[in-house]
Amino acid sequence: MIWNNLRDKKVILASQSPRRIELLKGMGIEFETCSADLDEHFPEELLGPAIPEYLAQVKGAYFQHLVNHKTVLITADTIVWFGEMALNKPRNPEEAFNMLSALSGQTHQVFTAVFIQNGERQWRIIDETKVHFKRLEVAEIEYYIQHYSPLDKAGSYGVQDYIGYIGIEKLEGSYYNVMGFPTHKVHEILKLI
Repeated sequence: MIWNNLRDKKVILASQSPRRIELLKGMGIEFETCSADLDEHFPEELLGPAIPEYLAQVKGAYFQHLVNHKTVLITADTIVWFGEMALNKPRNPEEAFNMLSALSGQTHQVFTAVFIQNGERQWRIIDETKVHFKRLEVAEIEYYIQHYSPLDKAGSYGVQDYIGYIGIEKLEGSYYNVMGFPTHKVHEILKLI
């Protein structure tokens, strides 16, 4: 087993994100999931990567009662950063359309923060990927909104579905970070536990 160091520990992913679940499973790790309906507001003075770092730590603090030397708790948060503002999950299809229209033909950043706890030890990961979008046609945006699920995704899109297939010209950084989980950095931390 590649993860011998985790054999006697319970790994808990505090997320119901299908993408994070898929990626952690793909890394060959056995884990449980949990989640809570937390207020994901953040102080207005926070910018860029400080936002997901703050939110990942808030989630970690909420689940602190689960942490001991036999558990590994993983929390994470991802934002799309464009025009000096965070594009979170859209509230409705109109907001999704406006976000995707703004990102069209532009470059934005995706920041993911991961907070890992084991006993009294804690690690913070921050990863950044620059995403270059081609100019999207109105019909392409409308098709995406009608046939996919932009309302559960930061910035209204998933790199792993239709908009990613047709709209992303180039990435600078980790593809998996854009999915919400920088697997290469998580792997390096989990090897240390």
